[in-house]
Amino acid sequence: MEIVPVSSETNERLALGIILTSSAAAVGFLLWLLYLHHPPPELAQRWIFLPRLNALLNGLSAVALCVGLYFIKHRNRGAHRNSMLLAFAFSFLFLISYIVNHGLRGDTLFPGEGTVRTVYLSILASHILLSMVALPLVLATLFFSLSGRFKTHRRIARVTFPIWLYVSVTGVVVLVFLTAYAY
Repeated sequence: MEIVPVSSETNERLALGIILTSSAAAVGFLLWLLYLHHPPPELAQRWIFLPRLNALLNGLSAVALCVGLYFIKHRNRGAHRNSMLLAFAFSFLFLISYIVNHGLRGDTLFPGEGTVRTVYLSILASHILLSMVALPLVLATLFFSLSGRFKTHRRIARVTFPIWLYVSVTGVVVLVFLTAYAY
């Protein structure tokens, strides 16, 4: 029996397939959690700190992203890598906290009316849609970096960075709106 080496192109396709499949599964689960799952109402007040924790983690991710950008612009690759891994860790912790929050507390309806409601829903819609795009982009960007494919990493990171930063910042903005009108 002859062993056939697997090409790096095959590994890349497999990794990207896994990234896309897991991202689609995560998005599907989150949509189910948001729109079909209905937790008991008595849990909502018990876990009231979770939205603030989510905003904190989003804010810390945004800061780590900006610090990472600063470091790569100044050619400090080690510090850039550490900052970006920290941003990824904050975003990962956010995702866990977000799932727990919506699993236990459900969704918070925005009670504001008029222009403020339109602004809130516009920000929320763009935040949700871009977060669905960000997940596979972040994972692919991380994959290319960790596998040493820096040319591809840089090309994808130019798209990933502004989307990831926007999603992180608007996550905080959504909490500010909810704090002012719903909590």
